[in-house]
Amino acid sequence: MSNKTDAQDLAFQGLREKVPWHKAALRAVLRNPNMLIGIVFISLVVTLALLCPLLIKLGILRDPFVFDPLNRLLPPGRSEEGDLFLFGTGPLGRDIFSMVIYGSRISLVVGLSVAILAAVIGSGIGIVAGYFSRLDDIVMRFMDGIMAIPGILLAIVLMAILGPKLENVIFALTVVDAPRTSRIVRSVVLTIRESQYVDAANAFGASKTRILLRHIAPNTFAPVIVQATFLFASAILSEASLSFLGAGVPPDIPTWGNIIGEGRIYFIGNSNIVILPSLGLFFLALAVNMFGDGLRDSLDPKLRGKT
Repeated sequence: MSNKTDAQDLAFQGLREKVPWHKAALRAVLRNPNMLIGIVFISLVVTLALLCPLLIKLGILRDPFVFDPLNRLLPPGRSEEGDLFLFGTGPLGRDIFSMVIYGSRISLVVGLSVAILAAVIGSGIGIVAGYFSRLDDIVMRFMDGIMAIPGILLAIVLMAILGPKLENVIFALTVVDAPRTSRIVRSVVLTIRESQYVDAANAFGASKTRILLRHIAPNTFAPVIVQATFLFASAILSEASLSFLGAGVPPDIPTWGNIIGEGRIYFIGNSNIVILPSLGLFFLALAVNMFGDGLRDSLDPKLRGKT
């Protein structure tokens, strides 16, 4: 009886191992409500951001770059001409709702770009520093020096030097976030390089490049992917902070930080200018963090059974 049970367990285990990756991913999402809620909200924001130019062309959304001084600082509702402004207008007469939808494009571009660049550059630095002991002290002390400067202050200094452009915002935030990723990857590599399969690869005469690319780098993917989701949320908030302070993208480009900065002096009489982009920032950052938490739980064997 026990032999039959063992055979059945092995058969079921084999079936589980042959589950396609997309079905396994779908199952992990459905089992984790946090990840599901995060994915739904992120998908909604991405869909609206991608459709924004089409919606403007069709006339469903107003052009966020068109100024209308005659309809400035209107509350939500219709103007005297009968035009509908769902969330009112800003100090220059631009439709708040259209600016917020368009601003989501900037936030997503900055968040995704910084997350990818910081993850790739930080991983490369962390792998090299963790594997080569002679470089470890030099590289990590340099990373510690960057991390010793407050992130937002370092970003402001870089933007003051480079100038207010979207590409410069991405570069500045990548410089701020890459060292944190490098320290996480380095700690993982310090453990992996002592593994038996790495010793075996060295014994068989494998090159350092092959060991790094085939044996060490793939084992850092899980923590890097999780870290990238948090970098995504952090970059969105940092970009909004820079734009709010006037050190981000040019003020004529509608971003959530620019909208909040433009409307802060009108908050008492026209709080809708600040509330809508603030809610967008809050819920998008929350959704990305919820997705990151769920992804961490799914990738961590110790937490996988608790979700």
